[in-house]
Amino acid sequence: MQIGKFSFGIGDRFAHQGEAQLQAFIMARQKGLDVTPVWNKSNREHTTVNSQPVETRKEADNAVRNLKWDGSWFVDADHINMGNVDRYIDSSDFFTIDVADYIGQKASEEDLNSFIENNSDFEGELIIPGIEGSFKVSKETLRLIGEKFLLAIREAAKIYRHIESAKGKNNFITEISMDEVSQSQSPLELFFILSAISAEGVPVQTIAPKFSGRFNKGVDYEGDADQFAEEFEQDLMVIDFAVKKFNLPGNLKLSVHSGSDKFSIYPVMGSLIRKHDKGIHVKTAGTTWLEEMTGMAMAEGSALDLAKRIYSEALKQFDELCKPYSTVIDINKDNLPSPEEVSSWDGTRFADALRHDPANPSYNSDLRQLIHVSYKIAAGMGNAYTDMLVRHKEIIARQVTDNIYYRHFTRIFDI
Repeated sequence: MQIGKFSFGIGDRFAHQGEAQLQAFIMARQKGLDVTPVWNKSNREHTTVNSQPVETRKEADNAVRNLKWDGSWFVDADHINMGNVDRYIDSSDFFTIDVADYIGQKASEEDLNSFIENNSDFEGELIIPGIEGSFKVSKETLRLIGEKFLLAIREAAKIYRHIESAKGKNNFITEISMDEVSQSQSPLELFFILSAISAEGVPVQTIAPKFSGRFNKGVDYEGDADQFAEEFEQDLMVIDFAVKKFNLPGNLKLSVHSGSDKFSIYPVMGSLIRKHDKGIHVKTAGTTWLEEMTGMAMAEGSALDLAKRIYSEALKQFDELCKPYSTVIDINKDNLPSPEEVSSWDGTRFADALRHDPANPSYNSDLRQLIHVSYKIAAGMGNAYTDMLVRHKEIIARQVTDNIYYRHFTRIFDI
């Protein structure tokens, strides 16, 4: 089982927008671009809305069948670990193994010595084709990298083998994620991380490193775009070299997490994957939920009233809602409008504040981030929320499709 050259992770908190999401991929195909849809939903999201992984599978199945999609597609067990992987075994065929919590924990001395010995041929001057200059590698360099990452890779391998024992070899896609940490991985670190993955026999097809800058949920990239471009291109070169050196899967590619809405770096990503003829996986960060809220605002009436109620409750529960996402949001409370102000808005004004359109003077990135983490409130409303999704399916679907196609595909892939 192999993932396509280009793939796109699409989250859907409430499992109602599968067809609207898939329609964007159909539109891309009509323009000659083949992108593989990957429905993803994390364990945290399932827990928050009290859903089960099988519901994500059913949503994807129904969308594929109803729209007669004949391309490849997958369902991702997003950011899983050994403690929760079993609930995803039956319904998933893509597993994002998250080992961020193990980074920095030291492996055994025996394992470290084996890692150093296995990579001793690279000691001295390491030249990676496509990267200017060279890297100095010593036993101490290898030890420091091993102490930081080796235990995490061994944990990923343990989880991989657990999945393989249940699903069989080559029956699922493996991604390893190490993006939810404070420090980015250097190109040299990534090279030896891939060496360790190969040594463990894990057929990783996508890898999600941590890049510099902030990848906040649902808003644009914050950081030095030139520095990101340099890191991104170097990582592409590292992967290309590592595939050859370590006999890793030939389709191994970078995965960019919280990759939705990073408009300022999409041209960089797009130009570099075209320059080097490389693939990419981009994982969105639950922005379908934001498009549902935008659509409900535009529907006016009781749907707009419900959207306003969710925002008002979000302000009351600000600390509780934001705490789990503290590393991936950056909200200035002073920029949040009061419930009284929002209550006077019509649907267009609410949608303009929420929709990610920096050119619109009414756009409010702080409001957008707060609503992004407020899906728990909608989940608590039960049928009152989901019935509204059904009632206003058409207008909501248009927001979902347009968001994926026009604000993401056209900017990344230049179609």
